[in-house]
Amino acid sequence: VQLQASGGGLVQAGGSLRLSCAVSGSIDSINTMGWYRQSPGEVREVIALLFRTGRSSYVDSVKGRFTISSDNGWNTVYLQMNNLKPEDTGIYTCNAQSSRYYWGQGTQVTVSS
Repeated sequence: VQLQASGGGLVQAGGSLRLSCAVSGSIDSINTMGWYRQSPGEVREVIALLFRTGRSSYVDSVKGRFTISSDNGWNTVYLQMNNLKPEDTGIYTCNAQSSRYYWGQGTQVTVSS
């Protein structure tokens, strides 16, 4: 499984960004897709998860502001981020889980106050 993230950038507080993660390889083996964030000076944390059942889950700090979704074939997984805050700044990485974990490269999101 290969993952390619894109869509990061610089945005003012209150703005929006949409991250994309292009997925290739053994997509059918994947049972969970996720977005993780590493903020400056912090450890990487899970932000949002999307399960094959269609259920999603979010860390409390982004609930109501971020939405994880995918196209029908899980070829691309998105993270729509609205009402961004300076504390959302960090490197965002997409992840795929099957019998093992796969990681894409990160994309930088910077939110200015």
